[in-house]
Formats: sequence, C-alpha cells, structure tokens
Amino acid sequence: MRFFVDADRGDVIHGWVVPDNPLAISRIHVSVDGRRVAEIPATEIIAELREGGLHATGQCRFQVNEQNVPGLAALPRLEIRDVDTNILVHRRIPDQNLCRLKVVLVNTGIHPETVLQAALYPHFQQSYFGIGKFSEQVLSVLFDTPTLDSCFMSGALVYPRYESHFVLQDILTMLLVQEPFVEMASRMLWLRARAVLAQDPAQSWRLGDLAEAARFTADYDYADAKSLRRFFRMLPESAYRLLYNPLTRLLGTRFPEDRILPANSIIAVEVLSRVSIVGHRDYFEAFAATVLDRLGIDAPVPSPTLIAPEVYALADRLRPLRDVQDFLNFDIVMSEAIRKSVAKSWAK
Repeated sequence: MRFFVDADRGDVIHGWVVPDNPLAISRIHVSVDGRRVAEIPATEIIAELREGGLHATGQCRFQVNEQNVPGLAALPRLEIRDVDTNILVHRRIPDQNLCRLKVVLVNTGIHPETVLQAALYPHFQQSYFGIGKFSEQVLSVLFDTPTLDSCFMSGALVYPRYESHFVLQDILTMLLVQEPFVEMASRMLWLRARAVLAQDPAQSWRLGDLAEAARFTADYDYADAKSLRRFFRMLPESAYRLLYNPLTRLLGTRFPEDRILPANSIIAVEVLSRVSIVGHRDYFEAFAATVLDRLGIDAPVPSPTLIAPEVYALADRLRPLRDVQDFLNFDIVMSEAIRKSVAKSWAK
C-alpha cells in the first residue's frame, strides 16, 4: 500500500491510495470524533501510477468534499484511513504548536512505551503505532514523504534496515533500553499469557510464528529452577529469536531471523551511538524529560508504566542461571553501559 495527500484546503481534501492488490479500487473512510461518516472509493485515474506499474488501471485518486462529507470545511478534526488496512492516510487537527518533526521511537521491550506514546500523540499531526508490523511500502511512505512533517511513529524495528531512511530524511530517533533480565521475564510471561490462544486452532494464526513458542511455555514451571534450565535448553526457534539478546538483534541485524554472532554486538554498539536520544528504563523520567525538551514540547513529564511484581520475581529467579546469562551476554553489557552513562547526569 502507498498513499499521498495532495492538499487539505478545508472544503476539499484530495490524494491517492494504491492498494496492495493492483487490480482493486482503493477506498478510504472518513471519521469524525471516532465515528465513521463516509466511505469513499477512488474515482479518478492517475496515469503515472499505471505507467509506473504500481496499479493496473491507475484508478487511485480520491476526493473528500462537501458532497460526500457535508460541513467538511467547518470540521476542525477528522481522520482519513484506508478501508482495507485501517492505515491512517490523513489527520486534520488544529495547527496549534504542533511539533514539526518526523520522530521514531524504537520500542525495545515486548510491551510498547504507551505512556510516552500518549504524551507525544497530541503534539503531532499524524501518529503511527506498532510500525514494526507495517509493510515495507507503508514504511517507505512514512519515512520518505516530505509532507509528513509532523509525524510520530513507534514500534519494534530492526534499526539497521531502516537507518538510511532516518539519515536521509533527518528523522529524530529515540530508544529506551530495558533491564535485560526484567525484559526477559516480561517476554516469557507474555508468551505464557498467550499459550491458551496458541492452542486454539481457530485463533493461533493471530500469533504468527510465535504460536509454537507460546504453546511451548505451557509445559514449564517458571517457579522451578530446574524447569527453567530445561526451558532454555529446549527452546523452539521462534522462542529463541524472541528471547536471545533482543536488544542486540534490534540494533545489530537487518532481519529478525538473522543469526546473532559476536560481531553483531559490535555493530549494535556502533548503531546505538547514532541514535538521536538514548535512555534507560531505570531512569525513565530522565529520558522522557530529554525527549520533551528536544521536541520543544511543554508538557508534564509522564511516569513510567509500573512493572508487575511477578515480572520482577521471575527476573530474580533468572539472574543466577548461567543459561540465561549466556542468552543475554551482549545485552547485559550494553544495558549496563547505558545505565551508568545516564546515572552520571541524572539521579533517580
């Protein structure tokens, strides 16, 4: 899917959407205050899209006007999304002190930094969450479209794969490093929470290749040290990729399935040095304050999402296990180096 909005003139909005299916006619829906008010198909042909091989007929241009959305000119807020994917195409909001930057928050944890997302969302015209699941075409649109000049994106991205976009488009990147054992515990409990879903033939597809990993966790007792040792020695491939040095995988590889070697840890450190803003979860408020200051946003510094006691308890059981230490050897070094660096400038 590709998209572009030519203009929002108040009483008319026009642009184009190229659907994933080159034979299909794209459709967009318009929402006001969270309520759909119109569904509009593309009606005009763009010859360049057809000639460029992007669409079979080129019928991709849409127009939102007073005829299909009565009172359009008077609406201060609205959203236009692609019907098939629900990807945001355009968001109209009052232009009052919006942050005019393109920003990417790279999520390093299994759980996204929702409090940061909530704090930054009101200050950008367009926001996209979970971008690690977006297609390459959509990511290229988001990263490379110059008119998306007030755009906040977050998700788990394999950083080196997209770093050239970040550099060429002058995109501000941000990354909050997790404590490795706490993150390992979070990922294990995340898998365990989805074990029942993974065992349901009608629902397991939702987990993709992690369905096998989730089913695997049901056979082990996280409270027993011997069971935990067996867990790490018998991991299926999908669970291994999720749990083995996840920060190094994010920063030191180009594809999620790449094998991690010692050289990847060196690459990860080099890549980390080029991230615009780096923080540590132990100093969340320091990271959030730095982000707000760099973006020129006058807003309260958010507090971090509380980590559940069961996560800390499992992390404490994992720390003394040699198998787990070996699983996190590269991440431990990076995380501790960042934590010490941040600690020199900030007090908890």
